[in-house]
Amino acid sequence: MSVKELIIEKDNGGWGGPLRIPVDTKKKVLSMTGGGIHPIAREIARLAGTKVVDGFKSGLRDDEILLAVINCGGTLRCGVYPKKRIFTINLNAIGPSGPLAEFIKEDIYVSGVTSESIHISTEGSDVEIRAENSHENGAKEKKSDLKVNSDDDAQKEAWFISAIEKIGTSLGKVISLAYEAGKESVNTVIKTVLPFMVFVSVLVTIILSSGIGNAIANVLKPMASSLLGLIVISIICGFPFLSPLLGPGAAIAQVIGVLLGSQIAIGVIPPKYALPALFAINVQVGADFVPVGLSMQEAEPDTIKYGTPAFLISRQITGPIAVIAAYLMSIGMY
Repeated sequence: MSVKELIIEKDNGGWGGPLRIPVDTKKKVLSMTGGGIHPIAREIARLAGTKVVDGFKSGLRDDEILLAVINCGGTLRCGVYPKKRIFTINLNAIGPSGPLAEFIKEDIYVSGVTSESIHISTEGSDVEIRAENSHENGAKEKKSDLKVNSDDDAQKEAWFISAIEKIGTSLGKVISLAYEAGKESVNTVIKTVLPFMVFVSVLVTIILSSGIGNAIANVLKPMASSLLGLIVISIICGFPFLSPLLGPGAAIAQVIGVLLGSQIAIGVIPPKYALPALFAINVQVGADFVPVGLSMQEAEPDTIKYGTPAFLISRQITGPIAVIAAYLMSIGMY
């Protein structure tokens, strides 16, 4: 039975896919891996009943390409063929990255592909059949090619190119890892750190300029300037029915934290209360996330049912204890 379509899935921590590629014997497989045609590209071409072309030696028009096999480490090449809506198979486990990352979609791109992740679907059957011994077949074809060019010079040249290819691939993986780490760091700073800094700056300005800060400070001053008052604040913030309402966005903690910080800075509240105040105003932190976190960990319904109130009650108990411990730890600090 003839092959109806190729099914190519991600493997080895890859991204994208699975791709279901209709077989068209008039089109060819393009190998853009360097160092000759890659065995996986040969195997795909063999299964599809078509030819494979080394893209570094000869070119193909876009309408002649069945799919492109690449080994890009996360640069421009990752997105060149997805941008043209050409099925792209990346042998490296790389997700959307590079200047053309916006064009890399799961329906046109798959990465981390090995011989184990190539399947076929035949005519008259919807059953997916794994391409057996693809690695061995690729190795055999590669060996037969070497037999054709069996002179010593050709073998030395092939060995040299293979060595250069391995070195280049290894360096590409290292550079890709460093690039991805840098990109994630910059994205985190831009999307999380900077907005938070702007928010706090605006919050401080509003509180200090509007007079609201002075009003709230006058209420909190008697409580925040004594250990007993901080314990009372921790008890209030830790009430099981109240802490989930105070938790979202940590808004209350941020407002009170700014107020207490400014009062400590101008000398109204002794610095020794800074550490216990930190624990007092953060008793409710995470109270709103407990059921969500348990659900993300696929906890049983009963675990969520009993775990959430247990967590809230434990915060009610440990909050004041944490304030007392922080007060003791801050003795002699200032």
